[in-house]
Amino acid sequence: MNDINPRDPLHGVTLERIVTELVDQFGWEVLGQRIPIRCFTHDPSVKSSLRFLRKTPWAREKVEGLYLSSMRDRSGNPL
Repeated sequence: MNDINPRDPLHGVTLERIVTELVDQFGWEVLGQRIPIRCFTHDPSVKSSLRFLRKTPWAREKVEGLYLSSMRDRSGNPL
């Protein structure tokens, strides 16, 4: 049976794309204020953030949630 949910708004979106788009939209400083994790607040980089987020499910969930929220805000349509 196919476990992929075709209505999953994150389907096909890489974590790298999510982090990059959030940094482009908010910048590191604001991103670190919205999600206060060290990889966003102290010497941030996409590479270090990806390493941390891949190992830390709760942080990844927060980042994905912010990404979905920002996508809704930009499009005006619920995902």
